[in-house]
Amino acid sequence: MRRIVWSTMAALALAIIAAASPAMAQSKGKIYYMVPTLLDEFQTGSVDAITKFMKDVGYETVTLNADNKTDVQQSQMNDVINLKPKAIVLAAVDFGALAPYIDKARAAGIPVMIFDRQITTTKSDLTSVAGTVEIGQIAADEIEKLLKTKNGAVKGKVLQVLGDPGDPYTLDIQKGFEDKMKAFPDVKIISLPALQWEASNAGTIVADQLVANPDIDLIFVHAAHLAVTAVASLEAKGKKPGDVLLVSSNGAPVGLDLIRKGWEQVEVEQPLYAQAAALAMFADKVIAKQELKPGSYKVLGLDSTLTTEAWGANIKIPGAAISKANIDEPRFWGNMKAPTEPVKPVE
Repeated sequence: MRRIVWSTMAALALAIIAAASPAMAQSKGKIYYMVPTLLDEFQTGSVDAITKFMKDVGYETVTLNADNKTDVQQSQMNDVINLKPKAIVLAAVDFGALAPYIDKARAAGIPVMIFDRQITTTKSDLTSVAGTVEIGQIAADEIEKLLKTKNGAVKGKVLQVLGDPGDPYTLDIQKGFEDKMKAFPDVKIISLPALQWEASNAGTIVADQLVANPDIDLIFVHAAHLAVTAVASLEAKGKKPGDVLLVSSNGAPVGLDLIRKGWEQVEVEQPLYAQAAALAMFADKVIAKQELKPGSYKVLGLDSTLTTEAWGANIKIPGAAISKANIDEPRFWGNMKAPTEPVKPVE
C-alpha cells in the first residue's frame, strides 16, 4: 500500500513540474553552443542569450568553452558530432581551421549555425552577424549631429582609432563611416589602427595625436575597451569630460559606464541579443532542413535582412546608438540583462 501511495505522489509531483516547466517537459532536443572563450563579457553574454532564446523555442543548450584554443574546439566538434545533437551553434576560434568540422557535422546530418564570427569558406545552415558596415554608418550619423552641435556646422577634426587592420570587422566599420562622411568635406578624418586590438596601443595613438593635433574635436574608436585608454590619455592631458567628444562601437559595459560618467557621448552597439535571437527564430526550420526565405525580418525590434550567400543563409542585424537618453534600456547587452520577452519561431 505504501509503495502505491509513494508512486502516486511521485507521479503527481512530476505532473506538477511538467505543468510548471512546459519548455523543459516538451524539449525538442539539445543544441550545442561552441563558444570560443569566456574571458570577455560579450562571450559570457552570448551564452546566456543563446540559452535563453533557444529555451523559448523548445531546445536545451549545452555550452562548450574552447578557452581560445583551436585544437580544443576541433576536438569538441568531433565529440559533439558523435553525440548527434539537433544542431550546433559555432563561434569559431579560428575561421579556417574549423571549416572542415562544419563540413563533417553537416555530412553527418547535423545542421551548423554560425554565431557572430562569419565563415565564408564553406557552407553552413545559417549565419547571424552584426551589420558592421551599418555600425559605421550609424556612427557617422551620430558624429554628424555631435559636430554640428559643437561647431555650429558639420566640420572639425576627427581621430578614428581602428582595431587590428587585418580584421574585417573594423575595416567594415571604417568603410561605413568614411563613405557616409564623404558628404561633409569640412570634416578631416585621421585614421590609425590599434594593432591586435590592444588597448594600450589605442591609448598611445590618442596621446600622440593630442600633441600633433591639439584641435581634435572628436575621437571615434572601434571598440569600447579602446575608449577606456583613450579617456586615460585625455585625462593625462588635463582634459575634462566633454572637452573632446568620444564615440565608440560594440556596446560593452565599459562603454556604457563611460557614457554615464560623461566621457563618452555615443556607443553604437553590436546587437548581441538580436544576433542570438535570430538563431532561435529560425532553429526549427534549420533543423527541419526547410528553406529560409530571403527578405526582411524584425529581430527584437531591429529591421534585419536575410540573404542567400555562397556560404548559405545569412542574417545581418544592424546595431543601435546608445546615449544618455536611452542607456538604461535592457535591450542593450552592455547592461547585462537579457530581454525577458520570449522569441517565437518564424512560421
